[in-house]
Amino acid sequence: MGDASDSFFRKHWEGYKEFWGERFSFLENYSRFIKRDKPLPSWSASDVEEFIASDPINGPVLKSAREAAKFGLVGSFIGAVSTAGVTWKYSRSLHGAGLSFLAGGVFGWTFGQEVANHWLQLYRLDTLAAQVKFMEWWEKKSEGH
Repeated sequence: MGDASDSFFRKHWEGYKEFWGERFSFLENYSRFIKRDKPLPSWSASDVEEFIASDPINGPVLKSAREAAKFGLVGSFIGAVSTAGVTWKYSRSLHGAGLSFLAGGVFGWTFGQEVANHWLQLYRLDTLAAQVKFMEWWEKKSEGH
């Protein structure tokens, strides 16, 4: 009999850990902000606007990323309401309308993000780097440096 370390799941996990680690490596950019002993304080919209005004390179990129989130919210709202409305019209099923509301919201968010990606040309920008720069800036500001 093998020991617990030779289990079927452990063997497969070890094989896939590296595979999934490569695909989610972008999470390492945020780990130093998330895995802190003392969490960063919340920031306000005025703090974000201050960063956007103070950083001529990453500020406009962060502003575009925030605008893209608005596209996603609008798309999510339109998708959720329209899909639930059509479902309710044809089925009169409350649970069907509820599920289609959720599904329409997800589809609408995805479509809104794609529209924002092309409209704001986010594919040309490194939004992840701008977000990390904001977090670094906020960390320094909140600690009084």
